[in-house]
Amino acid sequence: MFTKPFTAGIRQARPEDRASVLGLLKRTDFFRPGELTIAAEVYDEAIAAGAGGDYQSFVAREVHETIGWVCWGPTPCTVGTFDIYWLAVDPDSQRGGVGRSLVHFAENAIKNRGGRLIVVDTSGSARYEPSRRFYEKMEFVKEGQIADFYAVGDDKVIYVKRL
Repeated sequence: MFTKPFTAGIRQARPEDRASVLGLLKRTDFFRPGELTIAAEVYDEAIAAGAGGDYQSFVAREVHETIGWVCWGPTPCTVGTFDIYWLAVDPDSQRGGVGRSLVHFAENAIKNRGGRLIVVDTSGSARYEPSRRFYEKMEFVKEGQIADFYAVGDDKVIYVKRL
């Protein structure tokens, strides 16, 4: 398990990062095949639109390796609300501050775009308990839960952070 603190950089995702990002999503073993397809579509849309697009896609890099990904964007039909759509860290790099660094990076970028509220959705299943604890440590507050949203017995848990 990776234990040293994350010290490398975060940069805007590039086309050549695509395989690494999709690979790390698969290695987390948290996402169903349909979710991985959507991640690829969102990634491609973010790359195509660039810095002015609705999806902003950034990677955490350590040496020559992509070890994390965050994707956010403005929530449609709102003023100043943004969603963090995707946040993932390669399993070999977890618990070293990569996720924390990606969230802080996204928060600052969202503030700079006039953001006032960040929303994160995650699963209520037992295997997502570490994800929920992570968001709570990052000072996101649980604002709601929708029973059986993702599947029977798999609730949607909604977290927010006011900037």
